[in-house]
Amino acid sequence: MQSFTTHTGKIAVINRANIDTDQIIAKQFLKSIKRTGYGESLFFDWRYLPDGRDNPTFELNRPRFRNSTILVAGNNFGCGSSREHAVWAVVQYGFKVVIAPRQGDIPAFADIFYNNSSKNGLLCIPLSEKEVAEIVKAVEGEEGLEASVDLENQKIKLHSKAAEKIFSFQIDPAVKTHLLRGLDDIGLSLQHEADLTRFEQSHSIFL
Repeated sequence: MQSFTTHTGKIAVINRANIDTDQIIAKQFLKSIKRTGYGESLFFDWRYLPDGRDNPTFELNRPRFRNSTILVAGNNFGCGSSREHAVWAVVQYGFKVVIAPRQGDIPAFADIFYNNSSKNGLLCIPLSEKEVAEIVKAVEGEEGLEASVDLENQKIKLHSKAAEKIFSFQIDPAVKTHLLRGLDDIGLSLQHEADLTRFEQSHSIFL
């Protein structure tokens, strides 16, 4: 997994709450045994018309959001089933960061999606409703608006022509460390490769 330190990119907005994993990657695309090729099927039912053409009313098909790498969405993003393919699709489309709002007891991200994201190099950032609303308003008012995300210092900077705006975010320290170091579960295990090797050599498989 690639490490995440800082990223600057264009922001896209899908201002919808409860975007579930079946909308992120529909069930018919789960048959593949590969971990690649999911980006073109991201939000398939929203993104394409029945004849296969791009749906012009879908947010990510708007010319102003083409080649965006930071996604702003509604709360409870990634709810539904636990399919890790949903994270693969988001990452393989080109997104590096997803930002969503907390709303009372409703989380910004579903737990399983959030955990899967941290193991695949996707940074999920929860902000307050007010902060996300500010970002959405800024994106609506300025085409091609970019932001810089600094994981080490936990800051998001909007590069608005009107005025730069900085937001601070919270993140679990363990998740932060794993992303900064580019360590998934296998990578974490390999940190103890020497100990694992010694254990295997000192224990008989017939005991």
